[in-house]
Amino acid sequence: MRAPGVVVQPSPGVAVGPTLLSCELKSRAGVSLSFIDESRVRELLRPEELIPAVRRALADLSAGRVVQPVRVVVPAADHAGFLGIMPAYAANALGAKLVTFYPANAGVPTHHALIVLFRPETGEPIALMDGRLITEMRTAAASAVATELLARADAAVLAILGSGVQAASHLEALRLVRPIREVRVWSPRHAAAFAARHGVHAAGSAEEAVRGADLIVTATSATSPVLRGEWVSSGAHVNAVGACRPDWRALDDDLLERARIWVDSRDAALQESGDVIAGSDRLVGEIGSVAGGALAGRASAGEVTLFKSLGVAVEDLAAAELVRSRLASNASAR
Repeated sequence: MRAPGVVVQPSPGVAVGPTLLSCELKSRAGVSLSFIDESRVRELLRPEELIPAVRRALADLSAGRVVQPVRVVVPAADHAGFLGIMPAYAANALGAKLVTFYPANAGVPTHHALIVLFRPETGEPIALMDGRLITEMRTAAASAVATELLARADAAVLAILGSGVQAASHLEALRLVRPIREVRVWSPRHAAAFAARHGVHAAGSAEEAVRGADLIVTATSATSPVLRGEWVSSGAHVNAVGACRPDWRALDDDLLERARIWVDSRDAALQESGDVIAGSDRLVGEIGSVAGGALAGRASAGEVTLFKSLGVAVEDLAAAELVRSRLASNASAR
């Protein structure tokens, strides 16, 4: 059902129906709001552009140039799901993401999202877009930023724990920032299919995947540790994605005691991440401070570095602005 006073107008040259790519919502006040669905987002958003955009956004966040409260999480307990509300304001962008997380989903993505952008000068809504793919891609971009800043320059063996969309997006993004020559993937169910699809090696266990790896990604829905410190080589870098509740863990105590830890947002991590709460004495700071030059990264070739990613609104804002600006550029070039 349409909201009262809102007229749906297809964008020029775009079909209406199940294959809808974008449309305009125009209110009686004359404000036009572009809608961009996932297939159009996929056409417009490029990892090689998103990684530096997320790096700038995280640097701005750590430098205090972004207003971003910790996300509000509303449990849908009877369905084992969560609704997150994630607003942010940066110098040239204002917006918010509504995101749902249903970790038990089967045959349906675990995450769904909508992002709305507003004109900072007037508060007018200017863009509405599907945020599922943006969530997937900006999370991998943040890990790529952390890998760029913390991993050894010669890191070439990648282990991925998980075989879902984050595993795929991390594989693509990390290949842009390090010379990956070997990839091992493990998950309890779909590792073989993922390996066949991406031309990588399916490991028989998490330990087999991790031992000897230079780069490690945890991208599972686990709520108890799947990565153990005894498996992790000296000098490795870990990107830990997931376990985004204070009572959930993906990393064991041994790893947290060995590693030096960076996060995307200190405030968020100390409230939302069971891993960071457990290893808070090893928390160095925010990765944006490394990106902005205010904080040093890796101190030695042999130390284990760890980036705990929760995903923050300013990353979504940066990605959504890239989509909106590229769409506007394409339209003006016609």
